[in-house]
Amino acid sequence: MTDEKARELGPEAPAATGPAVGPPPDGGLWAWLQVVAGHLVVFNVWGYTISYGIFQPYYVETLNLGPSAVSWIGSMQACLIFLVGTVSGRAFDAGYLRHVLAAGLLMQLVGIFTTSVSTKYWQLFLAQGLCQGIGCGLTFAPTIAHVSTYFSKKRMLALASAACGGATGGVIFPLIAQQLMPKIGFGWTVRAMGLVVLVASGIILLLVRPRLPPRKSGALVDWAAFKEATYVLFGISMFFTLWATYFAYDYARSYSIDRLHGSQSTSFNMLMIINVVGVPGRLIPAYLADRYFGAVNVFIPTIVCTAICIFAWAGVDSISGDYAWVAFFGYFGAGVQALFPATTASLTKDLSKAGVRIGMIFSIISVAALTGPPLAGKLIVVANGRYIGSQIWGGVCLLIGAAFLMAARWTKERELRSKEDVASA
Repeated sequence: MTDEKARELGPEAPAATGPAVGPPPDGGLWAWLQVVAGHLVVFNVWGYTISYGIFQPYYVETLNLGPSAVSWIGSMQACLIFLVGTVSGRAFDAGYLRHVLAAGLLMQLVGIFTTSVSTKYWQLFLAQGLCQGIGCGLTFAPTIAHVSTYFSKKRMLALASAACGGATGGVIFPLIAQQLMPKIGFGWTVRAMGLVVLVASGIILLLVRPRLPPRKSGALVDWAAFKEATYVLFGISMFFTLWATYFAYDYARSYSIDRLHGSQSTSFNMLMIINVVGVPGRLIPAYLADRYFGAVNVFIPTIVCTAICIFAWAGVDSISGDYAWVAFFGYFGAGVQALFPATTASLTKDLSKAGVRIGMIFSIISVAALTGPPLAGKLIVVANGRYIGSQIWGGVCLLIGAAFLMAARWTKERELRSKEDVASA
């Protein structure tokens, strides 16, 4: 990303405090190994989380509960990924990257293996919703901040490559479930997933190497950020955008079963296709942002296209049409997920505060992640099993998110023009 594009939403800020460090290497063996570690962290976190569609129909059937109630398990997990980011982001700034990663990875594993022996709703909520959610939150925000410290011009591409871990995991975990659940049952299938997460966790801890010196002092929240109109507008934009994005991942499999009467195998295929096309969906927008247009100029049309996909979902009335829909939504939905953390990372030039500022945005988003899928589930129940209400709600939310992001871009451009006018006067 060029310097001009890098400052697209980011405020002018002083250089990092503490001992002098050189500029980001923007490449090299250890820089790209951090991307590999980041890819595996996102694999563990979002690959598992966006595969909640594996569990949603199973829990509805075995627990005899409605989709809205069951959605709280997955939405709590997604909420905590973001909410815990305020604490874990500050811990990263303070130099405790390896500590929070180790704690988070351990909690993820405890959550997965206790899920495998859970039989009641409250047990699943505690294991998969709370325990695994906290573990994911401890690892995700520090990883985004950490990878961003190694790159400047290639930051968007590096973070998008790490974000592809969500697509990798989103293919592998449903594939494991599709192949093993009919043969060995739910419990042992989840344990097999836990073994995959365990191996990935060991590789992560071997590869991670912090680059910046710790910033021991400083508040948990950088309140000055909320005085920046660009930062506030971006936070509002991401709230509405992600409020609607994740529910489609949770309900894509259910839709093919409930509305289109597809088989279990077909529904698993839907999940895998969404995540397979998510690989180019993450990398292509990041490349275009780095190379040509800038993050926000790519992000806005990506959100709009995702909104169009959600609206178009209401017209899907066949399995073949659903296959086409998941391909389009998987691409643009992945673009939203990749550009969100990368653009968030660009909101500060002071890398010593990267963890705090990223964590603050994540905490705002946590409310959206918590309430979005259950709200969509409630709209489905109110409509007697039809998805039209949730689909209209999702599309409108995404358009509102795009509008606020355009406002954030306009505000930043106006600030830059004002500074240029003052400098030339």
